[in-house]
Amino acid sequence: MPRRILYIDDEPGLRRLVQRDLERHGYAVVTAADGPKGLALAAAEAFDAICLDHYMPGQDGLDTLTQLRGLTTQPPIIYVTGSDEGRIAIAALRAGAADYVIKEVGGDFLALLRTAIESAIEREALRRAHDAAEAAVREARDRAEELASQRAMLLREVNHRVANSLQLIASLARLQEGSVQDPAAREALAAMRNRIAAVAQVHRRLYTSDDVRSVALHDYLAGLVEEIARSVGGRAIGFEAEPIEVPTDRAVSLGVILTELVTNALKYAYPAGEDGPITVRLERRDDHGLLAVQDRGVGATATPSATGTGLGRRIVESLSHSVGGLVTQTAGPGGTAVSIRFSLA
Repeated sequence: MPRRILYIDDEPGLRRLVQRDLERHGYAVVTAADGPKGLALAAAEAFDAICLDHYMPGQDGLDTLTQLRGLTTQPPIIYVTGSDEGRIAIAALRAGAADYVIKEVGGDFLALLRTAIESAIEREALRRAHDAAEAAVREARDRAEELASQRAMLLREVNHRVANSLQLIASLARLQEGSVQDPAAREALAAMRNRIAAVAQVHRRLYTSDDVRSVALHDYLAGLVEEIARSVGGRAIGFEAEPIEVPTDRAVSLGVILTELVTNALKYAYPAGEDGPITVRLERRDDHGLLAVQDRGVGATATPSATGTGLGRRIVESLSHSVGGLVTQTAGPGGTAVSIRFSLA
């Protein structure tokens, strides 16, 4: 389809001259004798470009240009003015004209007009393509943000349900623990309940967090220590921590490790019913973290007594490997300290 041009000029001879020249070069040309007629045509039909003369009776080109710029569809406008009217040409460009051409019948006016039309149409096509590309990028970004928001919401919901399910299992374990007479069985159920609580604590934090990929380890362990203390009748457990963010899976492993270490300290450090201090410490050391549990009793924090099964120690060692950790234990007259050196990455 030929490109459609609207030429608005009050000079009949020049309108015919421009129309014949453009049609010889493959354009379809519609002409108008004044601004109001050109506006009516521009509003009713689609054009690839509009050429607009300045001096016209009743309504000059600048007024017509302003009204053309208010139409829903706005093809590029080439302003046509005299050789000594640079001020008018600048005013037209500021008003939204794509280009201007000096009207000199005896010169290169027709060739310059064709060049201006072609350039204006190409620039308009590039602008529209750019706008379409930007709109597509915005749409894709908005869609990606929407999908990410939906995914985060679903993950929070999953974590909420997992936390509730684990809490239910822990409650059932507590009921079973109360109905069992064998001390060893009760002790095993209590230990299992604490392990379940350690995992549930992570999921409770995840469903209230905006980022489900990581956990504030210091906050999580602080809550876990409080929960363990409540489960043993409000026993005071010291906690000192530096802010550390770790991946979710790593937080779960470290939470279970902490539960085992604190539970063993409560069981074995003060065997004669004493109520000695137990301290948990979390530190950042360059490219790794350090989790330590220390008591001032006579037992070994990570080593069960002769009547124990050693399960807690095996759990600590296994989970320490999963977090790239190294277990260090020191024991002496001043108590026992177990530290886990773990990777932050």
